[in-house]
Amino acid sequence: MNVGNKVLIAPINWGLGHATRCIPIINKLIADDHKIIIASDGHPLCLLKNEFSDKFPNLTYIELPSYNIKYSKKKSQVFAMIYNIPKILYGIYREHFYLKKIIKQHQINTVISDNRFGLWSKTIQSIYITHQLMIKAPANLKFLEPILWLIHRFFINKYNECWIPDYEGEDNLSGDLSHKYPLPKNAKFINPLSRFYGIDIKDIDTKKDIFDVVVIISGPEPQRTIFEKQMVEKYSNSEDKTLIIQGLPKDTNHFTHENSENKNLYILSHLDTKNLAICLINAHKIVCRSGYSTIMDLHALNCLHKAELIPTPGQTEQEYLAYYHTIKKGAK
Repeated sequence: MNVGNKVLIAPINWGLGHATRCIPIINKLIADDHKIIIASDGHPLCLLKNEFSDKFPNLTYIELPSYNIKYSKKKSQVFAMIYNIPKILYGIYREHFYLKKIIKQHQINTVISDNRFGLWSKTIQSIYITHQLMIKAPANLKFLEPILWLIHRFFINKYNECWIPDYEGEDNLSGDLSHKYPLPKNAKFINPLSRFYGIDIKDIDTKKDIFDVVVIISGPEPQRTIFEKQMVEKYSNSEDKTLIIQGLPKDTNHFTHENSENKNLYILSHLDTKNLAICLINAHKIVCRSGYSTIMDLHALNCLHKAELIPTPGQTEQEYLAYYHTIKKGAK
């Protein structure tokens, strides 16, 4: 990677996916002797600390507030997004201001921003990561898509480079999201990113059945909790040995669901990268949201074919990706 010696990596706190897909970038930069500072907040920051603290105890972590986005409990997220616009604009201004302080205090010379619109600088190399160059609009607002694309492109052009974690050709994972419109001049495809690329799958015993069904809970609140409750209710009476992973790296638990008579149901707050890979490879069925980072992870493990992709209601990007990979790519 052609980046400076001291690098700030800052994924947005919008579910865990933006943080997990930064893991292979961090590993690569550390292997190349770059000094790394990780900046995020909430569960993503906790996940990255869990991932790297033991292996690299000297890494620096910074609490960098995100946009505090809240999804709606309803099926449409349009009005929720409109309601969140002031938070997003303030968050962009605030993180841009914080970046100036971080540059001065830590002497960084490169910033890698995963979907944070405000982490660009005229004084250092600025890199933006996104798979969603175009933003899918609801069916009744399709006419807004070119406008949303131009707005996003305005922020992309603030950066020196835009990295797209996908394949450039037809066998891509993001479909229209990064292939429909012409690329910005500073954009390039860097192939998919997954925390599982550093794992030697040959070391995993794929003949050992651990769980019949693995359910991955993810995404912003309150939809994360709603999805978890739905899955617990669905599998409480199932004969399948089922693991539900809550996607809460701040918490620590390991128990069968106390309100269920079914001892085949297990709930974990979080799993480290290798143990999650073992569970996913050995599962007969995977149930998860159709977030792009999840899709990249399943692709890396060759598990997309056994995934049931359930989009967050009203989340147009996930609805499109679920359709794209179920109808066109052969997921369940």
